[in-house]
Amino acid sequence: MVNSVVTLQRRDDIGLIVIDNPPVNALGARLRAELHEALATVRDDASLRGVVIACAGRTFVAGADIGELGTPKQTQKPQLPELCSLIEALGKPAAAAIHGTALGGGLELALSCHYRVADRQAKLGLPEVKLGLIPGAGGTVRLPRLTGPEYALKMVVSGTPVSAGEALAVGLVDAVVEGDIASAAIEFLRDRLKDNVAPVREREEKLAPQRSDLTSFDALAAKLTAKTKGLRAPRAAADAIRNAIVLPFDEALAGERAMFLELSAAPESKALRHLFFAEREAGKIPGLEVGTKPRDIARVGVIGAGTMGGGIAMALANADIDVTLLDATDAALERGMAMIERNYAASVSRGSLLDQQKAARLAKLTRSTDYASLAGCDLVIEAVFEDMAVKKEVVAKVDAVAKPGAIFATNTSYLDVDEIAQSSDRPQDVVGLHFFSPANVMKLLEVVRGRDTDPQVLATAISLGRRMGKVPVVVGVCRGFVGNRMLVARGAENENLLLEGATPSQVDAVFRAFGWPMGPFEMGDLAGLDISWRNRKAQGKTAILADTLCERGQFGQKTGGGWYRYEPGSRSALENPAAMALITQTAASLNVARRAISDQEIIERTLYPMINEGATILQEGIAARASDIDLVWVNGYGFPVALGGPMYWAREVESLDKIHDRLAYWFERTGRPIFEPSSALLG
Repeated sequence: MVNSVVTLQRRDDIGLIVIDNPPVNALGARLRAELHEALATVRDDASLRGVVIACAGRTFVAGADIGELGTPKQTQKPQLPELCSLIEALGKPAAAAIHGTALGGGLELALSCHYRVADRQAKLGLPEVKLGLIPGAGGTVRLPRLTGPEYALKMVVSGTPVSAGEALAVGLVDAVVEGDIASAAIEFLRDRLKDNVAPVREREEKLAPQRSDLTSFDALAAKLTAKTKGLRAPRAAADAIRNAIVLPFDEALAGERAMFLELSAAPESKALRHLFFAEREAGKIPGLEVGTKPRDIARVGVIGAGTMGGGIAMALANADIDVTLLDATDAALERGMAMIERNYAASVSRGSLLDQQKAARLAKLTRSTDYASLAGCDLVIEAVFEDMAVKKEVVAKVDAVAKPGAIFATNTSYLDVDEIAQSSDRPQDVVGLHFFSPANVMKLLEVVRGRDTDPQVLATAISLGRRMGKVPVVVGVCRGFVGNRMLVARGAENENLLLEGATPSQVDAVFRAFGWPMGPFEMGDLAGLDISWRNRKAQGKTAILADTLCERGQFGQKTGGGWYRYEPGSRSALENPAAMALITQTAASLNVARRAISDQEIIERTLYPMINEGATILQEGIAARASDIDLVWVNGYGFPVALGGPMYWAREVESLDKIHDRLAYWFERTGRPIFEPSSALLG
């Protein structure tokens, strides 16, 4: 039987079903229908004693077709649970031949088979929580029957795939093989048939001991879900796995499916799916031809061994890239390396890194105080002080030693990348790489395309970002690019809110209630108020309250006081009477009558201007699309992931007309331009 995406072949008495639905063999409605037909044929053919399900191309089934969620195709028959039930009820053994990735619905398909044979390089996972969902075709019910419930809980709540070797160790797969995976799975199945080994589907014995005492399971579930930023899906996944322990198989399946359908219609999942597709779209760069080949990057120089430079060096080493870390003095390099070693040691102590991995990553780092050591680098990233003159001096030194074709990247937060590029002998090889601190942790990478940046250089920067596990977003040149430019707009009214009647703790509480990890005043104290103070002074700007705190030596947590007060050795923010006195006294001196400020007013005067700035950025072409802005803010600034990013939130949750009208009210006194609701945000 040959159809368009599913082929049924006969290998003597074994049927071989091959799925060929590029690029990732997603389980769309068409594939499901053809697979159901092939399985039914196997079931009804008495000459076939078993079946192997394999995939063509670079991967096993890598999941469901996410684009079908929320459309009529989502409910089109047969659905995935029906396919899984059909496999279990074939009356003859089925084996999944897994290569590449078996994710989500793909792994659920494999779980319904009696056996799983995996290629050594394969990855297996149930990442549905990352889309605001849980497995909906038996993943939470079948997985714990193979691995035990606590392992299944960790795997499903984290959504992180596991290697074939680990899957074998925990019972998720039955064999790990080299070579042709389909042939290996057929031979594996023949061996089972020859030995008359009965296929085991449910393995109830692994769950029986759990039913008498769920204390350990519940404690682990509480611990794991506490780290998931209040999202619904991880808690639902834990509940579904608990049901797999305490309920009969079919009841647990029904409960899982009901939760899946409820979550798939919820705003949280819609927002997370928006971000999933946004990340795909971010790779489509206007003016960059598809297939532009990036340059090879084997060694990278990092100039500056401070917090940012050290973090960038770690991100590169983590990606198995050789790094030359350069600073002016041996003492600076010693401090930088000590910080890097402490960070790796902390990862080892948490169990997220092995000692041998730590040693391998440290071995990737070479120290130097001589610019000549950068001569062999394919890319040089500067992470020096945020000063144009200093950056230009570094460019000149790199130009003098860099080999032809080497790329120079500036890690600037605000400065003009075009001006930096013009100080180079080869502006076409200059690009901005704006990392976020800590650079070895934060996922966002703003890739700043200069006026002269060569397309191949841009492609290389994007490729490198992905290699480091970052989310690269291409932006244009302006002060602050996308993220920091909008951050300035978000904070423009902060001091006015305080002078007019709000308090730092009220503003921060409104932000936390919205879903931010912390509010702007808490963040200022954590980062150090002196950093923004120096920036303002360099630009000739002032902030009457924050400047006065800094003049008094009140920089935040590091000095024991800023917007809040901190006890020695504590990071807990306490009300700071001195800061409140400054606010009220300054308001009186400016003849500002303090009043009650509502929480809604705080939202309107902070988040709405940020949306307005985002619309302006789109109109200017600094960002290619609204979803790029959403990626920047979710991955770099803590915008609540469940709300899909600021532009998605403005369009889908708030009302654009409402935002426009309220901005008109607040901006009346300033004359600032306001976006038109029908233009940039909806385009």
